[in-house]
Amino acid sequence: MFWRICVSFILVLVGLSSTFAQNETTQSPTITSTTTSTTTTTTPATPAPTPAPPPPGETCESKNGTNCEECLKNVSCLWCIKTKTCMTYPIKTILPPYALCPLNDARWGQCSINFKTLIIAMAVVGGVIILAFFICLFCCCKCENAGSKRFENKMDKQADKRKGKSDSRKAEMRVRHDEIRQKYGLSKASPYARFENSS
Repeated sequence: MFWRICVSFILVLVGLSSTFAQNETTQSPTITSTTTSTTTTTTPATPAPTPAPPPPGETCESKNGTNCEECLKNVSCLWCIKTKTCMTYPIKTILPPYALCPLNDARWGQCSINFKTLIIAMAVVGGVIILAFFICLFCCCKCENAGSKRFENKMDKQADKRKGKSDSRKAEMRVRHDEIRQKYGLSKASPYARFENSS
């Protein structure tokens, strides 16, 4: 469940960053003009990114005499409580500059939430999500290490059992060999001792 939330959050961040990158890297078309002396000059034109066009005849500035709710019906509008003005949201600066409207007095989307509160809330939520991600990552690594230690202990126990069985089999084989040697009168001495004695 938590991994799904993390993946969703990462996808949202990637989507937002690509949107901002697209807004900042709009290609600037060139305008070519000729004069009577046949010289050509090229000047770059940087068009400002335009928000979603409001219905015909309705701009944000046209709602200056209204209230916050009327202004914010259009998504591209920003309401400033201090000056009681409705203005087009400044997309280039992401946040409205203080000269335009202080963050405490700026409203966008909803009249009840100001930008400062929104930024703080988003920072806290983002911090909690990042902290939860690292805690989860730590727990997963710790559980994996505990599981591998458990597996190693199990393998060590099995190896000890096999070694114990092997030692008991070797001891049984020595006892049997000793019985056979005693039965046929063979000494326990080295088999090479016979060759050394005969020479």
